[in-house]
Formats: sequence, C-alpha cells, structure tokens
Amino acid sequence: MIFEQLFEPESSTYTYLLACEETRQAVLIDPVQSEIERYIQRLKQLHLTLVYTLETHVHADHITGAGILRERLGSKSVLHRNADVQCGDLLLGDDCLLRIGQLEIETRYTPGHTNACMSYVWENKVFTGDALLIGGCGRTDFQEGDAGRLYDSIHQKLFTLPDDIQVFPGHDYHGNTSSTIGHERQYNPRLGHQQTREGFIELMNNLKLPYPAKIKEALPANQECGHQTSVQ
Repeated sequence: MIFEQLFEPESSTYTYLLACEETRQAVLIDPVQSEIERYIQRLKQLHLTLVYTLETHVHADHITGAGILRERLGSKSVLHRNADVQCGDLLLGDDCLLRIGQLEIETRYTPGHTNACMSYVWENKVFTGDALLIGGCGRTDFQEGDAGRLYDSIHQKLFTLPDDIQVFPGHDYHGNTSSTIGHERQYNPRLGHQQTREGFIELMNNLKLPYPAKIKEALPANQECGHQTSVQ
C-alpha cells in the first residue's frame, strides 16, 4: 500500500494520500485547493488514479480542492451526510466501509468540532481531522460545535481504538506528524489525565479563541466544494 502525508504551511493542514499498489487507485483526505498542482504531479509520478477525495468536515480555515479535482481527474467527493453540501458525491454516515482496490477505509462519525465531522480508520491508522489533534482537539464555538458531544465522540469512537493505532490529524501547529491513541488518551492536555466530561466542557467554553482568518472565504467556498471563492 502507498501512504504519504502532505503539508500545506499557510493553514498548517495535513493532506493524506492513500493508494492501492495493485489497482493504482488512490484517495486524498482533506485536499487543499492551493496544493492541487502538487497533488496532480504526485499522482502522475506514482501512476495513480484518484478515485475519491475524503473530507473530515467542512473546513473554516482553508478551501478544499475537492471540486476542482473532480473536474480535472473525475474523482468523487465524500463527506458526512450532515455536511449540508449539495455538491458532494457520496454522503456517508457512521460505520461505513469504503473500498478502493485492496484498501478498506472505515468511517467513524465524530461530531463536536462541527456537526459533520468524520474520522477515517485504515489499517493501523486513524485520520481524525480536527476532532482529535496531537495534544489537543478542535474548537467547539462555531459550526454547530458542542464540547460535550466532542468529548463523547473522542471517548466513544476514537479512544476505544487500540493503543497502538497511529493518529494522523488534520492540522498541527508545532511540527508534529503523528501520535498514537494510547498516548493521546493518557497525555492529551485537554482530554487525557482522566479528564471529566464536565471539566472538558468548562475548558472548551472558556478558550476565547479568535475566529480563523479565512472563515468568511472558506466556509461558503467549501459549501460548494471549493468553487465559491468570495462572499457578497
């Protein structure tokens, strides 16, 4: 199997390339619009056909490349059915199995950061988007965010995975590339150390973070799979 982790520095976004060596079919998780040429070049280098783009949620800090990749390469856009994105090709729910060649990718519905967050489990890896970060988690103060729901999602859908499952997040701002479920369960500053649900809700409700710089541009654009690039 082929696996690569790609990084977009402006929004500190990780995009993941997964592919079947036998069929040469590939998926991209959370592609960024500004990196499309880089993705296409890498796909050509590896002689891969892009079948799906998988979104972990509707992003507020960057514009997705899903729509343009669909136009140029014929790939299909995959999101959770609660994303309210009319341009999506496959709208999935919890505990679905997506097959791409010899790859089997399991979906886990992990809302709380937004109402449509989805994590993807593949072999010994889980791609958590903004739900679970390395040493942190996604904020819960907009896009139907809910701190209690995020706590439940992480504990019921992610922390129930084996300790050695590798965690690959949607972002990292400190140069980290991966973690493990066991490490995050024990040491995550927001969720580890046997943090209670009530304590987590209080913590998240008092973060007082500024909104992402590109939220007014990114949210409407991502509702159109990356095509709408300005706000009236």
